[in-house]
Amino acid sequence: MNHYETVFILNPVLSDEQIKETVKKYEDMLTSKGAKMINKEDWGLKKLAYPIQNKKSGFYHLLEFTVPGEVIAEYELAFRRDERVMRYLTVSLDKHAIAWAAKRVIRDKKSA
Repeated sequence: MNHYETVFILNPVLSDEQIKETVKKYEDMLTSKGAKMINKEDWGLKKLAYPIQNKKSGFYHLLEFTVPGEVIAEYELAFRRDERVMRYLTVSLDKHAIAWAAKRVIRDKKSA
């Protein structure tokens, strides 16, 4: 089981219900393949550094999970095919990134 983190940007014209449905779709896809969700964050509507598909903002979401490596290709293919997703990035976390992510989660819970 490898440790991964995915950040994806959803189209800003989506309704709240469509956004929740899209995020749930990707969570369910991972859990059905044996993934364990470590952390989920909704970063909300953010202004983009440059326009993507003529949009100047997007809804950012982060998923942190552990899953067998062969699942990632199928997971990213689903992102490429989904017109609601403007951009995505999946990275494999090393031990230092895992420790930093754990500290970030603890810090965010204290400030909330």
